[in-house]
Amino acid sequence: MENVKKEKMTTGRIMKFLIPSIIGVLLLMVPFKKDGASTIMVSVISKGINKGIESVVPIYVLVLICIVISCALAIIYKLAKPAWIENNELLKEISDISNFWLFARLVGLCIGFMTAFEVGPEIIYSGDTGGLILYDLICGLFTIFLVAGFILPFLTEFGLLEFLGVFLTTFMRPVFNLPGRSAIDCVASWIGDGTIGVALTNKQYEDGYYTAREAAVIATTFSAVSITFCLVVLENVSMTDYFGQFYFIVALSGVIAALILPRIYPLSSKKDEYNNGVRKAIPEAIPAGFTKSEWGLQLAVKKAEENVGVGQYLKSGARTVLGLWLGVIPIIMAAGTLALVVSVATPFFDIMGKPFLPILKLLQVPEAEAASGTMVVGFADMVVPSILAAEIANPMTKFIVAAVSVTQLIYMSETGAVILGTNLPVTLLDLFILFLERTLITLPIIVLFAHMIF
Repeated sequence: MENVKKEKMTTGRIMKFLIPSIIGVLLLMVPFKKDGASTIMVSVISKGINKGIESVVPIYVLVLICIVISCALAIIYKLAKPAWIENNELLKEISDISNFWLFARLVGLCIGFMTAFEVGPEIIYSGDTGGLILYDLICGLFTIFLVAGFILPFLTEFGLLEFLGVFLTTFMRPVFNLPGRSAIDCVASWIGDGTIGVALTNKQYEDGYYTAREAAVIATTFSAVSITFCLVVLENVSMTDYFGQFYFIVALSGVIAALILPRIYPLSSKKDEYNNGVRKAIPEAIPAGFTKSEWGLQLAVKKAEENVGVGQYLKSGARTVLGLWLGVIPIIMAAGTLALVVSVATPFFDIMGKPFLPILKLLQVPEAEAASGTMVVGFADMVVPSILAAEIANPMTKFIVAAVSVTQLIYMSETGAVILGTNLPVTLLDLFILFLERTLITLPIIVLFAHMIF
């Protein structure tokens, strides 16, 4: 690596990096107790804004407006390519989509209005399908996207990823073949929310810090389920007393899956190419004359000094929020609802779970027949397996089903649909294959430990 000049670090320069980064960590990554439950500040702020908006106008109305605008922009661009879209980077990014994704948005539009006005087949708008997606999921995500969009820059734009990346690369690169900064995506997901991790990964990919392969691996392997959601799953099977053992097994299984999945199809087939050929990734070698802390600090301060303007910060936040509202929400409405319809109205997931029956019997899992019916249904919604498992009598089997459902990670009622709605290079088929691979990898590990506990 060529010689790099060591810059003088003053208190003022360091504070430009340190203060915004600490704010970002406190808001996005530090859990605390509120009303007896663990939460993070972003969630608290989001719920407060949610209540404020609901007192003026139902949030689902704003969601439908976003979907209408999203479809209208794409159609207008397809037909006319007007200058006001062509010359606006954000609008063009939202509008310039393939026919497939335009169709998906239009499906989301139809489902959204069918659900809101309860017209058409009840299976589309019921509380188990479209109603769950529109009112329970998207209305919550609407404000989470709003708050996270303006808070994510505190993590991404002021040097924190540059600073920590220098230290974490020595672990992340040889073990997972990923840049050190990707560890922050994982922490943001586990402490906060998986959708926040996906949004963070997507922004880093769009900005040229991750290659297509790195972004796909991080989003599908490290954008993990939050601690809070783990508690919800355990509550469904009445096993919260086992949280310590449960969380350890889930974490260990997740790490083992993360070691294997990037080395096999479909993730191994993703190319190490940057979005639009633009590379902003930091060289990982430490220049001569620098310690890790000195190099990390210099990178962090330089990054922070590029983003000190309030106007630039607001522009970056607005861009992220509008991208999520207009680009992601319509896809969640379509993909999430259709996946739940398949789950509720067809035996598809039950049939897909049958091949797991001999595996479960081989692993000596009690009530293997009942457990097999939960193995694939989690692709539609992660909560469903634990709800079904509540009817299982054997505590070990309930524990196994709950743990597997969390380590499967990819579910279309939230994380999977969010991934499909971003620019991340992952297809629906990729997600389903990864879901099955995660299940096959983590199931034996979870069963092994379950036999030790019960």
